[in-house]
Amino acid sequence: MTGGSGRLGRVVLEKLVGAGYDVRAASRVPRAAAGDVRWVVADLTTGAGVAEAVSGGRRGAASGVGPPYKGRYTRRVELGGTAALLRAARAAGVRHLVYVSIVGVDRVPWGYFRTKVEAERLVRDDGVPWTILRATQFHEFVAAGLKGMAGFGFMVADPGVPMQSVDVRDVAGRLLALVARGPGGTIEEYGGPEVLPMEDAVRRWQRARGLRRPVLRLRLPGASGRAFRAGHLTTEAHPRGTITWDDYLGAHPRP
Repeated sequence: MTGGSGRLGRVVLEKLVGAGYDVRAASRVPRAAAGDVRWVVADLTTGAGVAEAVSGGRRGAASGVGPPYKGRYTRRVELGGTAALLRAARAAGVRHLVYVSIVGVDRVPWGYFRTKVEAERLVRDDGVPWTILRATQFHEFVAAGLKGMAGFGFMVADPGVPMQSVDVRDVAGRLLALVARGPGGTIEEYGGPEVLPMEDAVRRWQRARGLRRPVLRLRLPGASGRAFRAGHLTTEAHPRGTITWDDYLGAHPRP
């Protein structure tokens, strides 16, 4: 599994081990074995060690580098790294590769999203049996963004933007179900249990953290704002997660 040390990856590893899978995770730096997880060294930016990491495996999960868009580095990992992983998986006879993507990548005009769409195309066209799971934004990412915004002394909310964040534990559980099911050759979407107006989500976050910041109701500008208001970061797909925004905030009341 790539991305095993990330926010989602750590939870996926726990669930795979709990389900009895023989788990191997890749890292750019050496890591000591942790419980039933065997760590191997592989660098998706260069391709070094990827073939060795995949050799002998029959299922794979690739979760990429996460939302922060870092230009050429992100493209090297998402495109060059995914291509290297696919080559190694094909040579090793991997029977199922699960690629984690994001709801709205094909509809929201962000550079990182366009890169994810290109990576999805690599997965679809390579020949290794595959499933792509597009998840909505994680609760943690939304909370981090709101924390950063609050530092300005006020917060902005577009009253027309719906939000449907999802808990990483729910996404990890869905990934486990897809691994057990086998390759579907499909792009599936998975979202949180509820869709909230952006302003409502912001005010709930403030209450949970005991903060009082003015909330300015402003329309987000440009093509991205239009995409957000159109609901392109939400999905009507089922099944959905079960851990709500309030559940997450109750378990994480402070930064």
